[in-house]
Amino acid sequence: MDERLNIYEEKMQKTLKNLSEEFGGIRAGRANPHVLDKLRVDYYGTPTPIQQVANVNVPEPRMIQIQPWEASMVKEIEKAILTSDLGINPTNDGKLIRLVFPELTEERRKELAKDVKKKGENAKVAVRNIRRDGNDAFKKLAKADDISEDEIKDLEDALQKLTDKYIANVEKAVDEKTKEILTV
Repeated sequence: MDERLNIYEEKMQKTLKNLSEEFGGIRAGRANPHVLDKLRVDYYGTPTPIQQVANVNVPEPRMIQIQPWEASMVKEIEKAILTSDLGINPTNDGKLIRLVFPELTEERRKELAKDVKKKGENAKVAVRNIRRDGNDAFKKLAKADDISEDEIKDLEDALQKLTDKYIANVEKAVDEKTKEILTV
């Protein structure tokens, strides 16, 4: 593959990776420790991910258990969860924090599925914008007279194939996440 296309493929890969990280934060009725990925707690004045100050595990399908390494962190972690957009009230016994995920209603599942589709559309737009940037860059090369029109056409075709591949990957990821959410 032409090294001029590598930049655009890397950007498309990052878009897909970002999408799967966003999907990781969407809870589908099952406890998924990734819903905590974006939360930070104040650890001696430094915002720190919960996973770096506590053991996080899933003892049951709809429960996350957080066991801080320091007892003083229980309140901090509880505060971070309460101020987040998780919508779950933590319970703590002084040593452990438990997050119990309620069964999702059908209405909530449909809302989440719409949200997944919207995130997927945004990712597709990002991939298409990367393609547009690539095509613009190739046209500039043509104007600078560095390469022939045939080479430009080949680069544009290769970039289109890459775009199609990543759009298909985005659609597949959206379908899988939607199926996961709608499965009771």
